[in-house]
Amino acid sequence: MTTAAAALTAALQRVVKAYIAAGLLFMLLPGTFLGVLNLISISDQRSKSGLSPAWIQAHGQAQIFGWIGSFVIGIGFFSLSKMGQIKPWVVRRGWTSWALWAPGVTLHWMTGVYGWHWRILQPLSCVAELTGFLLFFLSVRQHKPKQRKSDLPVLSNSPQGWMKLVVASTGGFLLALLWNLGISLCVAVQNIGPEYPKRADQHLLTIAVWGFLVLTVWGFNARWLPIFAGLPQPHERGLMWALVLAGSGVLSALFAVPFASGLLVLCASAVAAWSLRIYCKPAQEKPFPITFVRMAYVWLAIGSTLLTWAALADKNGGILGAGRHALTVGFVGTMVFTFGPHLLPNFCGGRALLSKQLVTAALLLLNTGCVLRVFSEIPAYEGYFAQAWNVLPISAVVELTAVSFFAFNIFASIARKPVRAPALAGAAA
Repeated sequence: MTTAAAALTAALQRVVKAYIAAGLLFMLLPGTFLGVLNLISISDQRSKSGLSPAWIQAHGQAQIFGWIGSFVIGIGFFSLSKMGQIKPWVVRRGWTSWALWAPGVTLHWMTGVYGWHWRILQPLSCVAELTGFLLFFLSVRQHKPKQRKSDLPVLSNSPQGWMKLVVASTGGFLLALLWNLGISLCVAVQNIGPEYPKRADQHLLTIAVWGFLVLTVWGFNARWLPIFAGLPQPHERGLMWALVLAGSGVLSALFAVPFASGLLVLCASAVAAWSLRIYCKPAQEKPFPITFVRMAYVWLAIGSTLLTWAALADKNGGILGAGRHALTVGFVGTMVFTFGPHLLPNFCGGRALLSKQLVTAALLLLNTGCVLRVFSEIPAYEGYFAQAWNVLPISAVVELTAVSFFAFNIFASIARKPVRAPALAGAAA
């Protein structure tokens, strides 16, 4: 690698670090911390009716777009360093994208919480988020992988299953941002915000969870589990069926058929777990916390089951809220806490992880908090058992502690000096 190429690679790694740092801050402060305050307030009143829906939606926006969205875009820019020689415009566009994305997410959160000039600033924040994402998307589209010379015949030009899932999740990400912008424009024109109407917000969450978050996790699992955990290669046809079922579930929700949507995503979850061979015995033992990966798929099954139940029996939002928490924190959160320490420091220039013990502690606390939250929210909200309200603040504090451990571990790791060349350079997504 020439000196100029090395300098561009290092510059792109700084872009990735900026996205990872922004994602950690969104996760810790406006995401989890605001969520804890919301839950404590709801528990004190024993009802969520006294809390502004805009506050709850601001928390969700910070978690989905601010945390996971920042991580996904950052990792996407990292992948450009594995597609051949980096062009200077890639680094410039990376910083421009970050300068639109991070302030856009921050502004959206602030307008939801404070409501200051929201009719102008909320749509403006959505435009900034969408523009930042499109710059990233165009950068990936324009930067072609380098072609490797080989005398071997080409057996197939079709992309692998994990790539199809990542492409589909990128489309879901874009659709969620467009939907977000559309809602913000509607409420601004009609002056009925800053909170989104309930039905429109539910549709946004469905697209974001099943069209973006879950598909992204499945794609990363298909790519990394055989490498990290020694699991057999996934069944690609099964993954495509899971993708079709999840997409059908999203469409059913948008066309107001929630029970069919729940059944479809439940089937998609089962097919994905089978296709990824989550519960198969690893071909070779590796020092990887596969138990937590399997626990995440238990949460995926619980979450999708609760969504199906909610379509029939939810009265006060307890069943639906518990199902979404099982999906976002139990499934997606556990996956990020499991893979993040193995990938993020390496993507930021070959940094070594600060502490494996903090990884385990964060995962244990996150899953403990999620158990307390999911299995107390239903009896509390739905009026089955009043004492369950006392458990909800405890679950929030436990999850905040887990998030703090994870954030500190990653922050400290990416701040360290590089100790080696990235070990995953040849296999990066």
